[in-house]
Amino acid sequence: MSEFLSLDPDTLSIRERHGYLLTAVAPRPIALATTIDSEGNINLSPFSFFNVFSSNPPIMIFSPARRGKDNTTKHTLQNVKDIAECTISIVNYPMVEQMSLSSSDYPKGVNEYTKAGFTEIASDIVKTPRVAESPVSFECKVQEVVELGDQGAAGNLVICKVVKIHIKKEYLDEKQRLDTQKLDLVGRMGGIWYTRANGDLFEIPKPLSTPGIGVDQLPKELLESHILTANDLGRLGNIEALPTEEEVFKMKSSNEYISLKKDYESEPDKFQDAIYHKAKDLLAAGKIEVALQLLMAIRY
Repeated sequence: MSEFLSLDPDTLSIRERHGYLLTAVAPRPIALATTIDSEGNINLSPFSFFNVFSSNPPIMIFSPARRGKDNTTKHTLQNVKDIAECTISIVNYPMVEQMSLSSSDYPKGVNEYTKAGFTEIASDIVKTPRVAESPVSFECKVQEVVELGDQGAAGNLVICKVVKIHIKKEYLDEKQRLDTQKLDLVGRMGGIWYTRANGDLFEIPKPLSTPGIGVDQLPKELLESHILTANDLGRLGNIEALPTEEEVFKMKSSNEYISLKKDYESEPDKFQDAIYHKAKDLLAAGKIEVALQLLMAIRY
């Protein structure tokens, strides 16, 4: 009996082929590509079909594939055909949940920067902004778009020439070189798995088939919290709807909430922080709806 499972890719379904390819060829760096359409609407989308392919000239390529389910194309592809410019912002661990949220299939004209809680920063040469939170970003001119097929899941190579590089100084060493350990980059694996350069494998649930509400719809006090991180907010923004009043009051009358409040009867000023820390634990456990119900319970 052979020790290998040998497969003819032409006999596999798109889903099967996709799974084998993307799980085997990993980890893959992630490009947060910003493009702009002919009307000036900004689009932000992450791509793990991405890498650098030349340093002289400096060339990067990312590939917005056709959707496998209905063979439609992403806004990014049309944008770079209309306006041959983009920025590519690199993703590290402190922003990975926001990156995931930005992959939600929002309608044309919706700014993913706003939904994911990212900050736009103007570029020097190209029209498209770049992600201020990114450790390294590149302004690019699109040299060519190579269409690899016209069926679902076919890729489209967007060949970009880097015309400006922006590096946050905090990620440089004493010799002004990028410090790999400080960068703490993330890579895309198969399925919902990611890898952290400074750590281990971790999971991020795929964005909802219906786009999440976005960070911009969360209560203001959560956005201003000194305890919740950008990743926490990104995960909260990936829910389908805010909790109902009934759900919030049910949480407020739960034994867990009442018990936690009792623990801080003598230190009421520390109760809110305790709630936030408890919510962080729930988020880490994947209990996003419960975490948000708990956070909103202290508002009533």
